[in-house]
Amino acid sequence: MIKLLSKIIGHVNQKIAAFGIAAGVVIAFTNVVARYVFDASLTWATELTIFLFLWSVFFGAAYCFKKDAHIAVTIVLDNVPSKIAKVMLILSHTVTFAFLVAVSYYGVLYITEVIIPLDERSIDLWNMPMWIIYLVIPISFAFGAFRVGERIHTILSTSHEKILKESEAEQVLAGMGMGAKENNDNENVKNLNDMVKEVEKKTGGML
Repeated sequence: MIKLLSKIIGHVNQKIAAFGIAAGVVIAFTNVVARYVFDASLTWATELTIFLFLWSVFFGAAYCFKKDAHIAVTIVLDNVPSKIAKVMLILSHTVTFAFLVAVSYYGVLYITEVIIPLDERSIDLWNMPMWIIYLVIPISFAFGAFRVGERIHTILSTSHEKILKESEAEQVLAGMGMGAKENNDNENVKNLNDMVKEVEKKTGGML
């Protein structure tokens, strides 16, 4: 059941993010052509484009939690024992989970107690009720919380020796056939990997 739900959420995140950015670009381009070629601007285009980009960004961010693709500075994790790193990861993900759940919860309250009672509507966008647009907050943050919950479960069920992933630079080296694990006896590869780790320390893991 959890795996099915995970697939559904991932599918929804991907499709909304992709559709939002694609449709937003098309509408913005169409509006520019209409304005400068036919001298007839589309009054609803700007607002619809903003809303599409908004939904695309929020659902794209929620999907990034699945791929663990959000920017993270790992210099501290890389320099502490793996047991401590595991505890730190659990703590940071728990705080993130609590934040996402809180925003989702209060997003629902804001919609039900403020937006809907005031009957706020979009003037340019066919008098659309604004609560439909604001749904992006509770839904996307709830999806993000689900992904972080999955990540916490993975961390808890993974041995502390394997908890830290390779950095992007190390993954690139591995893809070139120069991974540290695969070439323990190659002195040149060892030196290259040591250099990568040293540079990452100096750049705060942002190499």
